[in-house]
Amino acid sequence: MLDKRLTLCLFVAIILIILSGCSNESENGNKQADSYMTEEADRKITEESKEGEATTESTEDASIENSENKTEQQTPNEQNPSTRKIIYTANLEIEVNSYEKALKNIQKKVEVYQGYIVESTMFEEEENKGTSGFITVRVPQEKFREFIQLVEDGSENVLSSSISGQDVTEEYVDLESRLRSKQVVEERLLSYMKKAEKTEDLLAISKDLASVQEEIDQIKGRMKYLENKSELATITIHMTENNLTISREDLNTWDKTKQQLLKSLNWLLTAVSGFIIFFVGNLPIILVTVSIAAIVLIAIRKLSKSNKDNS
Repeated sequence: MLDKRLTLCLFVAIILIILSGCSNESENGNKQADSYMTEEADRKITEESKEGEATTESTEDASIENSENKTEQQTPNEQNPSTRKIIYTANLEIEVNSYEKALKNIQKKVEVYQGYIVESTMFEEEENKGTSGFITVRVPQEKFREFIQLVEDGSENVLSSSISGQDVTEEYVDLESRLRSKQVVEERLLSYMKKAEKTEDLLAISKDLASVQEEIDQIKGRMKYLENKSELATITIHMTENNLTISREDLNTWDKTKQQLLKSLNWLLTAVSGFIIFFVGNLPIILVTVSIAAIVLIAIRKLSKSNKDNS
């Protein structure tokens, strides 16, 4: 009976040991599975974070490249010739058949090109009976060379032509920079003036503000001058009538012959009339002069005759 109990206890103990071993193995398996799952999750999180960083870096690089490209695109625009400030001037010397007609044609062309006349002067030459003068006009820069070509085509002969350009882009950009800095100073002084409480401080700020504003006005005036000069080109045209050209009016031979004959008769009658007026008007003086001359001549003859008789 005792042996059966011992055997039963041993059997139960063995079963308990086996069960405890199985539970330990299952716990270890669960722990390993949990650790594996944790490691897998950490790995995924790490990869996702790396991908996020890579995406962020790529986005930043793309934004940097875009900004660089924009900068590169802006640089050529700043150097675009159309944005440059160039002052063009030209001087033409031409010969024309009729000064008045040429002047009217130039005035019409200036109106068509939306320009204006600065100065116009005309001279009459008495010796050659011709007309000469000059006219100074201003036309938009984009029509500058086209206008010159039209003037040259409308003339009889181009004696001289000169064109010059002055690039003032650098000066204009410098003025823009100075204007911005002066405007910043102006804003600061205005803010200081609002905060000033003492009269002395207010007067000092007002003095500095007036000086800065005067400089701003000077800079703006210079900028407007350069803008006007670069937008409108200045052209001075010297014109001279060509008197060697023959027109139909110069071929009126019969009329001119009659005029010359009348001029000759008129001159002859004027001369005869003048001689008669001179002779009749001065007749007493002439008679006295002739009488004195006759007396002197008779006395000389008598004297010379008496000298011959004595010899």
